[in-house]
Order: sequence, then structure tokens, then C-alpha cells
Amino acid sequence: MSTVEINKQMKLSEHFTLGEMTKTSHKTADGNIPTPTALENLKRLCQWLEMLRDEWNKRYGEGDDPIVINSGYRSWEVNRRAGGSATSNHLVGCAADIRCLGKEQALRYAVILLDIADNARTDFDELIIEVRGSTVWLHFAVRPRDNRRKVVFCVK
Repeated sequence: MSTVEINKQMKLSEHFTLGEMTKTSHKTADGNIPTPTALENLKRLCQWLEMLRDEWNKRYGEGDDPIVINSGYRSWEVNRRAGGSATSNHLVGCAADIRCLGKEQALRYAVILLDIADNARTDFDELIIEVRGSTVWLHFAVRPRDNRRKVVFCVK
């Protein structure tokens, strides 16, 4: 059985690559390869992440701080192994989990993304601060349409 390869170095935006948006610690048969539609969704999502990165660095960063992605696109198998929802935005390339150095950084990221949405008069689908023990991340999703502007603080 042959496997399909993806160009992990392919740039989805100035600072985000396909490899970064498809990385996973879950070993799967399908290689976590996005569909063409998911690829377009990832590009849209990365534009928001670029704005977040730019604004973070203007307000709080050291000038070139990266935004680190824990999880972006997930195939069905990767999503199942990660315990994701069957309707997860990760499945269609519309979501990213952003690593945070603590609750304060997660809150600051959230404020920046809310400001971006307000200033651009456009919406996102989900902005969820998630805390599990000492691990904190921000789940952010934007769909091509029908965005719900769902904001949640979730402690597990």
C-alpha cells in the first residue's frame, strides 16, 4: 500500500507552514493529509493567526515571537485518537489549538482576536480558552461562513 506525502514546507501564510498545521503525535495510516477544501480553510485560518502574531508582537512580544500551534488540521483518525468531537472544526481545517504559556497569555491572545474581529467587522466560529492541569491552550476556529462567535473558558 502506497502512502501519500505532503509538502510540509509549503507556506500557508508568511509564518505558517502546512507541516506545522498538520503535525500530530498520533501515528495514523492516512498521514493526516488535508483535502483541497481543508487546505483553503487552513490558509484562511492562517491569515487570522498572522494578524494575531503581528498584534501580539506590537503589544507584548519581543518583536518576533512566534505563535506556536499544538494542533491544526486533523484527519478522522487523528481526531478520534485525540478525543475530538465528530463535528470538530479541526476536521475541515478551520481550527487551531494555540500553545499558551499560561492563562494570562491565553487571555491576551483572546482579547487580540476579539479586537481583530471587531475592527474587521468579521466573525470567527470559536474562541475557547482551555485549561487542563497546568496546560493552557487557545482553541480558535474560523469557517468560510456561518461563524457563531462562540466564546468559552473551559477548565478540565
